[in-house]
Amino acid sequence: MTFRLPRLAYTYEAMEPYLDGRTMELHYSRHHAQLVQRLNDVLRMVPSVAGRNLEETVEDIRAVPETWRQAFRNYAGGHLNHSLFWHILAPPAGADATAAGEPSGLLRQALESAFGNMADFRRKFADSAMSRFGAGWAWVAVDHNGEVDILTTPNEDSPIMLGYRPILGLDLWEHAYYLTYPTRREAYLDAFWHLVHWGHVAALYAHCIEMTGRIRSR
Repeated sequence: MTFRLPRLAYTYEAMEPYLDGRTMELHYSRHHAQLVQRLNDVLRMVPSVAGRNLEETVEDIRAVPETWRQAFRNYAGGHLNHSLFWHILAPPAGADATAAGEPSGLLRQALESAFGNMADFRRKFADSAMSRFGAGWAWVAVDHNGEVDILTTPNEDSPIMLGYRPILGLDLWEHAYYLTYPTRREAYLDAFWHLVHWGHVAALYAHCIEMTGRIRSR
């Protein structure tokens, strides 16, 4: 199986003023593209995992031969992480883009049940993201009981490696924001909320809950 970059549903400039078009272009066409190329290179060297479902292989990372395990961890995790990141982004609403969107329905209920209210949820997510030293990702993910949690992972590690299913992810590598917010990760975090497509996050959450129910019924 050969992996390719997912097609974006928006232009590079669509996230402005919160993320500049040049950052989006480099992030997608250089950084993510390189991860995909190297993932395919690794899979050509490890035919025993080349035909397997990528998420299942990442979840069972020890099944990858040790010689190639770290490379696979980096590139498969990176491809999955970035694919989700592009999927949950959307151009800011409104001409002046001043009003951040909000989740609704079952997703909002789950977040408020886990974190108290939306302000507390955002604060805890920001605290977690700011505490991640160096490169990595901040996540909202669903555990095997169907509960939502906030966590971070280093480098390109995926929450799937820890038994979670991610529904929202924020790239904390500097290449994701450096041209717009040179050393201001906190400003990048604030901007992120203007770009989240909560409908897509809610659909991922619903799928996770459905899968959790199927596993429990077995």
